[in-house]
Amino acid sequence: MSSRAKVTLGAAIVLSTLTVWGVHFQQNQEREAMYRGVLKDDERRVAKMKQRQQEFEESKRRRELYERVQTVQDINEDSGLS
Repeated sequence: MSSRAKVTLGAAIVLSTLTVWGVHFQQNQEREAMYRGVLKDDERRVAKMKQRQQEFEESKRRRELYERVQTVQDINEDSGLS
């Protein structure tokens, strides 16, 4: 085997090895990024649920306050639709 063929073979092996390593590295980076996205989505979901619960509690508190101050009649009683 000539030295030129050895150099070409060596370069092809190095290039192939680097390509395979690069693809695996890129896949790992993408996998980690997707996992971070899932964690971020979970955090957003939990925060949204907390906000909705707080809004519900505030609405409930206001309703109780308004019902103490104002008289509330059942609509069915007025229209006779029991």
